[in-house]
Amino acid sequence: MERLAIIGGGAWGTALAVVAHRGGSVPLLWARDGDVVEAINNRHENPIFLPDIRLDPEITATLDLEVALAGAEAAVLAVPAQFLRGVLERLGPYLPPGVPVLHCAKGIETGSLKTMSEIAAETMPDTPSAVLSGPSFAVEVARDLPTAVAIASRDASLARAFMTALASSRFRPYLSGDPIGAEIGGAVKNVLAIACGVVAGRDLGDNARAALITRGLAEMVRLGVAKGGCAETFNGLSGLGDLVLSCSAAQSRNYMLGVALGRGESIGGVLRGRRSVVEGVATAPAVTALAARLGIEMPISEAVDALLHRGGSVDELVDLLMRRPYRSE
Repeated sequence: MERLAIIGGGAWGTALAVVAHRGGSVPLLWARDGDVVEAINNRHENPIFLPDIRLDPEITATLDLEVALAGAEAAVLAVPAQFLRGVLERLGPYLPPGVPVLHCAKGIETGSLKTMSEIAAETMPDTPSAVLSGPSFAVEVARDLPTAVAIASRDASLARAFMTALASSRFRPYLSGDPIGAEIGGAVKNVLAIACGVVAGRDLGDNARAALITRGLAEMVRLGVAKGGCAETFNGLSGLGDLVLSCSAAQSRNYMLGVALGRGESIGGVLRGRRSVVEGVATAPAVTALAARLGIEMPISEAVDALLHRGGSVDELVDLLMRRPYRSE
């Protein structure tokens, strides 16, 4: 995979272009924002989404999907989850048959309740795919700080090919055969990170956050197994690893949204003017709807959904969670 098309000009797409270049590939990044393309090509930076990171001049960008995919040996998909279907529909005519894709967004599509790989299987059924997930803030990846992720695919040779293309001395992928588990872990952790941020913003204490992470992991496992994933996956990077990072760091957009809500700010006020997507906002109702469809209890995720979309208050929801029936762990 010497020639990679990076689809998405946000922080994560730009960081992955840096990763691909370090791994020895030649990345061409597609972005829909002309200012991003101009900055990458002429100033070798992306000040809008990934400021203070110098990009190698060999990392270039385009507004044209056909140009981005011409000659590409693989496509790395780093657009926000709720926009993936539209991008795939545009991308399909230009993606040569058999060229694989790597899904890097973390979310579940509202309405269809499908994961990213399920959307791709529906829109491009003959396209091989893998999933990249794990604890990985874009700015730390771009700064070449040590990072470990999981690359998951039913096709072990494809996962290994992506691993080889992206691996470097500071970016270490591990292989997984459970793409569904990796995707569920990446989606649910965004919802739980909002809940942990609320705990911090309302000064509910470290005990509460530790309990929430632990019980949230149990919710994640229940949903993942019901979707066909492996329980063991959630003990790894795309489960526990990503959950701990997102639930404890100020770099997490989901966590910081929760902090603001815990302090009494309105969701509209927090999100107004943002250019970066907070994936957990759309994922929360999708996760709870999927859990209901599968007959799975996810009370923490339901509480986050109620807080974000159904007028719930922090104090009411904490009280409801604490008064749930006693049960074995």
